[in-house]
Amino acid sequence: MRRTGRHLRGGRRRAPPGVAGREHDRPGGRGSSAAARPTPGEDAASDPAAPTRTPAPSATTAPASPYASPSAPRSSAAPSQPTASGTPSAPASSPGATAPAPAPHVLRHTASGGRTVALTFDDGPGPATGQVLDLLAQYHAKATFCEIGDNARTRPAAVQRILAEGHRLCDHTVDHPQPMHTQSHEQQVAEIRDAKADIEAAAGNGAQISWWRAPGGDFTAENERIGADLGMKSLGWSVDPRDWSRPGVQAIVSTVQHDLRPGGVVLMHDGGGDRSQTVAALKQLLPWMVAQGYTFDFPQS
Repeated sequence: MRRTGRHLRGGRRRAPPGVAGREHDRPGGRGSSAAARPTPGEDAASDPAAPTRTPAPSATTAPASPYASPSAPRSSAAPSQPTASGTPSAPASSPGATAPAPAPHVLRHTASGGRTVALTFDDGPGPATGQVLDLLAQYHAKATFCEIGDNARTRPAAVQRILAEGHRLCDHTVDHPQPMHTQSHEQQVAEIRDAKADIEAAAGNGAQISWWRAPGGDFTAENERIGADLGMKSLGWSVDPRDWSRPGVQAIVSTVQHDLRPGGVVLMHDGGGDRSQTVAALKQLLPWMVAQGYTFDFPQS
């Protein structure tokens, strides 16, 4: 069942404790809006114990943002229904409706270029996050975790472990509203701004968040500007194996091996449902990437 949000810091409704945000709709292309699948059941497993964390670098001071103050309440909206997944397509609109202006600056490449790959994981932290981190450590791989604000708030130890092991964080909104561009401007501000605050609070030690990622890749010029005003760039992807849909381990592996090019950004998921296929695919993909001469990088920032 799709959650529509919580009010906090001026009236935003919080979901009941322990209810994790999840991805209802996954893009099938290069970072635009997406498509319908039944919402998967959430694994009830608990977080792995977090190792002792070394302090993360302090964030640099960002320019004042028009959205920095969370005093404005988020208005409520009727829940939108999940849509099907496949090649991203714009949601149905009334005759004469104007499509939102596309986001012109979505990042889909590694910072260093060359034979590098940026691994990104959405919708966590979740029960599978610890397994993903264990595998990344085994292959000395670094990744970027695009976190749901609600999940970060309820699983702070996992967020702290991500940072302690040298990975980076990305804002993936409070509770994954979709399609995002149909929300009011104020609602979109609250989703991005409050998720950033939730993730920073869970991480502690002045963790810096350089990117945000729209649910389903539903980036527009409007929400890109909101993210930029909060000090974050829009992070898309170039490889999408649709692991959220659980197409089978070999389907995930084959898609990544076929579509990956030097400098690519791979989209996968560590939260939002049963991620056992993602973990199993990662066990094959990490040694394959190393054998192919790839090194692990972060996205452009």
